[in-house]
Amino acid sequence: MTETDITQATQYLTFKVGEEVFALDVIQVREVLDMSPITRVPRSPEFMRGVINVRGSVVPVVDLRLKFGLTKTESTVDTRIVVIEIGIDGEATVLGALADSVDEVIEMEPDRIEPPPRIGMRWRTEFIKGIGKHNEAFVIILDIDRVFSSDELALVEAETSGVEIDMDAEAGAEEGA
Repeated sequence: MTETDITQATQYLTFKVGEEVFALDVIQVREVLDMSPITRVPRSPEFMRGVINVRGSVVPVVDLRLKFGLTKTESTVDTRIVVIEIGIDGEATVLGALADSVDEVIEMEPDRIEPPPRIGMRWRTEFIKGIGKHNEAFVIILDIDRVFSSDELALVEAETSGVEIDMDAEAGAEEGA
């Protein structure tokens, strides 16, 4: 992170993955959904849990816990799907990211955000824009565009491009949830 990366107060959506609190710039967040049935896609990467129907569009769902080297996300009453838009190679890609829980939207001033330390980090520093402090707790601000490589996303898109979701079955599953 350079000093020019975060130059003004920015709003972030905070969420938990494991015991850590992460944040995403709200500009990249389209919506937050309750957990819904995920249709598994054969031969997809382990971190890709499948696809969901978001208002008629097929949206791939990734498990951030698996991507970060943790155990698979277990569905609880707090589990959410954060629908985000990321930019890879100049193109926007929409995907859902599983979070153990979603907390709140906060505003953080740039002077409250520091670059990630080069050593002693559990997470890969290229995934992190900075570490902020909010209510005396640390918040890891993700550079979500870098969490997934263009090769991984190309594979996800190729695997999901031919997937069709039965809208009636999805609606019925959602009604029963």
